[in-house]
Amino acid sequence: MIEVKDLVRQFKSGDRTIKPVNGVSFELEKGTLASIVGKSGSGKSTLLSLLGALDKPTSGDVVVDGVSLAGLPAGKLTEYRRRDIGFVFQQFNLIPNLSAVDNVMLPMEFAGMRKAARLERARSLLEQVQLDPDKQSRRINKLSGGEQQRVAIARALANEPKLILADEPTGNLDEQTGEHIIELLSSLSRNHNTTILVVTHDRSLAQKTERRFRLQQGKLTEEAVRPRVAAGA
Repeated sequence: MIEVKDLVRQFKSGDRTIKPVNGVSFELEKGTLASIVGKSGSGKSTLLSLLGALDKPTSGDVVVDGVSLAGLPAGKLTEYRRRDIGFVFQQFNLIPNLSAVDNVMLPMEFAGMRKAARLERARSLLEQVQLDPDKQSRRINKLSGGEQQRVAIARALANEPKLILADEPTGNLDEQTGEHIIELLSSLSRNHNTTILVVTHDRSLAQKTERRFRLQQGKLTEEAVRPRVAAGA
């Protein structure tokens, strides 16, 4: 369960106070695929940074499985990011001179997992995101954009996070590849029972998620709820 309670983030710009996130509250049950839509500059990325503990709110709180982020010291917040959060970015943020499998293994190495176990899990995750076996050993810069995004999703799943935060995950992809990526995220949320929150300006992508929110002028409103499809359906 992810609970967001009256979250506010404000910045000073000259004499003005800007609040890209202004009193945002919502809850997501475990295993939900949700989206937040909004125009560029509407505060979507700021909200993701707050949920992922990359930034601190001016006020309010994020509670993950009963643990308040507002009450955690810096060391515990780092542990939260490493253990409980998986990030998927529009620019992929992969290491280009490493292979696909090495990129997926990296978070597990930081978590102290044995090399043999890292390799086995990385290969399994790359199979789950449907990256061809013959491409798993290729360097990232030899893969297409869609293939790189699949690797990025596999990497986000590496340490079995409670929450995956995806920032415009289809923004650099063509329409067909983008549809495949959102279908993949939907399947992973069901099969892994992982909560996934996608921020996007693409309403057609958002319509494929179970819950859809809109962020506008710092305020969040829920636009739609779809029945959840059971795993294996």
